[in-house]
Formats: sequence, C-alpha cells, structure tokens
Amino acid sequence: MVIWGVVKYKLRRRYLYYLLRIVSLISLIFPIKINKFLGRRIGEYAYFIAAKHRNKALENLRFAYGNEKSEGEIRQIAKGMFRNLGENFFEILCITKFTPQNIDKYIKVDGFERLERALSQRRGFIVLTGHFGNWELLAGYFGLRGYPVTVLARRLRFEKFDKFINALRKRLNVKVIMRDESAKVILRLLKEGNPIAMLADQDIDSIDGVFVDFFGHPAYTPIAPVALALATAVPIIPMFIMRERSGHRIFVEEPLELEITGNKEMDIKANTEKWSKIVESYIRKDPSQWVWMHDRWSTKSE
Repeated sequence: MVIWGVVKYKLRRRYLYYLLRIVSLISLIFPIKINKFLGRRIGEYAYFIAAKHRNKALENLRFAYGNEKSEGEIRQIAKGMFRNLGENFFEILCITKFTPQNIDKYIKVDGFERLERALSQRRGFIVLTGHFGNWELLAGYFGLRGYPVTVLARRLRFEKFDKFINALRKRLNVKVIMRDESAKVILRLLKEGNPIAMLADQDIDSIDGVFVDFFGHPAYTPIAPVALALATAVPIIPMFIMRERSGHRIFVEEPLELEITGNKEMDIKANTEKWSKIVESYIRKDPSQWVWMHDRWSTKSE
C-alpha cells in the first residue's frame, strides 16, 4: 500500500508538470493583461477548492491578527492572497513577455538611488525580501535592467519542476544558488562584490534559526542573512515588491543598521528581529500579498 501511494504521488506530480507546460504555452498566446486576469480568476477558484491551504491561511490570519480584524476581513484577505498567487503564477508563465524595453511600464521603483549607492561601493550586499507580492519579478526586474542578480533558492523535490522554474529565472538574467550548496560559494560571491538575494520569512526547522517576535508571537526565523552580514561586513538591504492596480512597485529600503555588541548570539537575535519587523511592516500594508498558507509558527520554542 505504501509503495502504491508513492507511485500515485509521482504520477500526480508528472501529470501536474505536463499540465503546467501546456498552460505555459497557452499563456504565451495572450498579452500580459489577459494573463493577469486569468490568474485572478483561477486564484479565486482555488480559494474555494483548495480547502487545506485555505483553512491554513485562515488559521494563521486569525492567529496573527487576533481581535484586530473581523472574520469577514480575515476571509477577504485570504481570498485576496489566492488572487495574488494566481496572478503571480500567470505572470511567471508568460515571463518572456517582459523585456528590457517594456519592464519599466509594469514596474516602478522607489529608492533606486539607495541601490545605486550600494553598487557604487563595489562590494557585495545582501538583498533581504520575503514571499510578498510577486517576488520572482523583484529579481527579474533588476536582471532585465542589466544589474547583477543572484538569488538563494530552495531546490524543488521534483527535478522537472526545478529545471522549469530555473530556466524561467535564467530568461530574466537571474542566477541561482541552491540553499544546499556550499556556504563557501556564497561567501566568495559576496567578497567578489556580488549582491545576493534571500527570502528568509519562513519557518524552516532544517536550518539554523532563532525565535523572534512576528505579529506578536515567537516565530522560528533563519539567521543566515545576519550571520553572513556579520561574517563578511556587508550591508543588508531590505527590498520588497508590491502589486498595484497598474502593475508593481519596488521599494528599496536603507541598509539595515546592525547592532554589534561583540556578543554574537545576542547580535544575531537582535538583528534578525530587526529585519523581521520590517517584513511584518510590509505585510501589514497589504496582508493579501503574503503567503499565509505557509505554517509560519509551526516550530515551537521550549
């Protein structure tokens, strides 16, 4: 029975992969505007049929906001999250329609001078963001504009999916380092002056982390961004992309002012909590653009 379950799981993934490729080809027929419309509609449909993910999102929203929001508001946020993810999905599928010539029509940038200042110093830095807005387009925008972009990503379990997603990233001139690769590779790139982008807003108990406050509750949070910054003396620049009615807007924040007391454990915890608060502040601006279906508070502190 166990073997048959594994076989069915593999077959299901294979069927989903080929369905993805077919939908990807169909999406190329339509302009970006139509693809975004289709994504919204499919996202709304997914809200009703994906009960497991819907219920997890609702549970996390209730946990995070408590009495701050009514049940109706909570459900509207969850529905908006599915709608946003649907748009993300179709935007990624038709990624080849974004070009250096038209990308500025869809994406605006606030704080561009902060990025230029960091690049002019000719040393590496860490771009810290989260699963917010369409994070793939955040990296893709700068890749299409000709800036050096390297992202730290998690290897997907199904190799065909992994290759498909990384091929789309490559079309945007985005380089990828897998999280399970040697830390020496990341350190070398930073020392050579390359910026590296990280998404560190999820609870991943297989990597080193600390518990910090997130929406009023202790959340297990990766320490890698702060540990790397302290080890290499490179700045951390928070950066986020938000969906707007006409497209997207990227916000480049000032480099994080790191607290350095000499106590390594305290410094890592204090600075991790500092950037985690910045992530929370963006989520609060438009909570429907964050992935609430992720079990952010699954790891419990002793």
